Amino acid sequence: MDLGWTGKAAIVTAASRGLGKACAMRLALEGADVAICARDEAELMRTADEIRKASGRDVLAMRADVSQPGDIKALVDAAARRFGRIDALICNAGGPPSGAFMDMTDEHWEAAVQLNLMSVIRLIRETVPHMQRIGGGRIVNISSVAIKQPIPGLVLSNTLRAGLHGLVKTLANELAPAGILVNTLCPGRFETDRILGLDRASAEREGIPVEEVRRRSESSIPLGRSGDPEEFARYAAFLASPANSYMTGQAIVVDGGQWRGV
Repeated sequence: MDLGWTGKAAIVTAASRGLGKACAMRLALEGADVAICARDEAELMRTADEIRKASGRDVLAMRADVSQPGDIKALVDAAARRFGRIDALICNAGGPPSGAFMDMTDEHWEAAVQLNLMSVIRLIRETVPHMQRIGGGRIVNISSVAIKQPIPGLVLSNTLRAGLHGLVKTLANELAPAGILVNTLCPGRFETDRILGLDRASAEREGIPVEEVRRRSESSIPLGRSGDPEEFARYAAFLASPANSYMTGQAIVVDGGQWRGV
């Protein structure tokens, strides 16, 4: 299936590794030019070279911290200058720290709001005018299955992910007349550094081997395994593409069947 990416350009944030990297790679392989960012410049440049070699597409790599407004504006402006257009935005960021409600200080909450809520608000605000100029676009927010089913020990993520989907539902209505479709992708357990870190934190907290935490988590997934980031990227590539012409305001769960809700 041709997703229509040829001649299009996209921004993917936090794309030096994990789900963000997989999404940027998939879009480039489908024919898009991509702008990527991350805080670790050396790792980001390695990823950019890898995507260029694999796809032959133009890759703009900029060091940026999406919790910083100035970095977001610089990234979007640079992408618009480089490619002459922005057709898609995939909002991704590292998850906030794990912990129970009473362990979280105001500083924890404020940092999480900047990283996981305000970053998306600012990215969309900066990008929408460029999409309006070309007659439409696609925005995909990478969230978590936590918006459907809160995850124990992740109070910051549970709260902010749910709030973000409220934003997505609102924007789906506001931006539809401009031809801009907005959706949320909700990953379950995928093989990323974030998941490995959460496994280690759970193992330490419970006093059990990390392998036991992994086995327990995967036993609750009907497919019996963690997902590969490349699998997740296929869904992102569709939602962010012209091939997605009639889906907006939705939260799509990609979790191997782990979420049991109707």
